Amino acid sequence: MYQVTFSEQSMRELNKLDKLVQMEVIEPISKIRPADLERPREPLGKFNRNGKDLYRLRAGEFRFYFEVQGETLHTHYILHKASLEDWLFRMKLPVSEQQLVEQHSKFWKYLEGLTK
Repeated sequence: MYQVTFSEQSMRELNKLDKLVQMEVIEPISKIRPADLERPREPLGKFNRNGKDLYRLRAGEFRFYFEVQGETLHTHYILHKASLEDWLFRMKLPVSEQQLVEQHSKFWKYLEGLTK
């Protein structure tokens, strides 16, 4: 079993949820074993971003994006599965962590700016 750590963005997302929902959402990542990471299968996936191996785990209505750091799974992002933020991250569009946590209206302005 791995220790699981969370970025500031991940903690903000978790803190928006009630305690019972938090426990349900965290349960799948807390049960990941080394064998799961060797041969990822749905709901777990592996991809490479900027030279790093990252993993995506679907957990209910959320997606966890994390990397393995020794005996720790460090969760960089927790995003709602149907959100614009999740879509931007999966499509590898240039977006910073700060932009990921902004309101949706700001994302539309951001996208409009890409076309100029």
